[in-house]
This record gives sequence, C-alpha cells and structure tokens, in this order.
Amino acid sequence: MNLSDSPAEHPVTLSGVLLSTPVFNVAEERFRFGESGEELTRVFITHPGAVAVVAVDAEDRVLLIKQYRHPVRMDLWEIPAGLLDVEGEPMLTAAQRELAEETDLTAASWHTLVDFYTTPGAQNEAIRVYLAEGLTELPHAERHVREAEEAEMEFAWVDLADAVEAALSGHLHNPSAIIGILALYAVRSGSGRLRDAEACWDHHPRGLSPA
Repeated sequence: MNLSDSPAEHPVTLSGVLLSTPVFNVAEERFRFGESGEELTRVFITHPGAVAVVAVDAEDRVLLIKQYRHPVRMDLWEIPAGLLDVEGEPMLTAAQRELAEETDLTAASWHTLVDFYTTPGAQNEAIRVYLAEGLTELPHAERHVREAEEAEMEFAWVDLADAVEAALSGHLHNPSAIIGILALYAVRSGSGRLRDAEACWDHHPRGLSPA
C-alpha cells in the first residue's frame, strides 16, 4: 500500500477574494466535484505558510517558548516559528532566520522533521518543522529586537520525555510544538527517520523551494 497523500484537481468555475489582510486572505471558490459534476462552494483562508523549529541542545532538551496568543486568550508553550512572509525566501533560510530572531541562537545541523497542513478543511496553511542541533548563541550585537507579544516571551529547556508527557497529557496545545515534539520522539525511538533539510515538498500550496 502506498500510504501517501496525492494531488487532486477539480475544475474551478468561480474564484474571488472576500477579505484581504496583511497576513492572509479569505477566498471563495466554486468547483465541480465527482463524476456527477455537482458544483460546490467553499470559503477558506489562503495563507503564506510558515516554518517551525525543534531546537535541541547537547542534553537532548527541547527549547520551548511561552507566547501570548490573543485569539485563544492563552499563554502557549510553543517552538520557534514564523511566517513565510519574505518574498522568495526558501523555507530553510526562513527557519534559520526565525530561530535567530526569536531565540538568539544559530544551529550547525538542520534536518526536516515533518510537514503538515494546519487546518486543511478551512485554510491552506502549510508548515514544515525542522530539527536544529549544534546550537550557538548569537553575539549581543547581532541579536534581533523583539516587539509586541514577542517582547514578553519566556524560554524553557525541557527534557524530551517531559515534553512528550506534556503534549499527551493535554498541557500543550500549539500544533507545531506537539507535532514536532512527537516527531522527534519517534525518530529518537527508532520509529521514524530524519529527512534532509532541503527535502522537497512537491505539493506545497505556494510551490516554495526548500532551500
């Protein structure tokens, strides 16, 4: 059995933008579906996509960031992440930039952990989660000045086993963090494998290059 998602195209008969914002758009599309050619209408969010980073130190501890998220009115423990909002920037470069900007760290070793769509029934946001190892602190003169919610972020180094327990016990809710932590645990336990940091994502909604 080839257990792999596959592309599917259905003829679009109407396409428009209902709302445009600096981060995402709300689109409406009508398309013909199935052998009957029934027309369906769907409203969904078009999103630039994002990258996230599971940063791990020499003791196999995961770096988690506590950040306020207004839509859910929660301080969430997350992993470093950010939008693919720089025109033409490859995904790996964006991940390296986000790690530096949010944590003042660089990494000598990068791998792809997992790719996922956050909410495929409602938006096309796609996220690649990287594993970053061999961490080094940036010199103070090269550090990014964090603003707004990022200015109040807290940091914690957490043993991988404790991070897994927090995810499975319902104490963590950020999807990139949960997926990245469990993916790393699968790799460490021999149930998964790392991919090259420049691994292709053939059907990324924006057709972005990995590096």
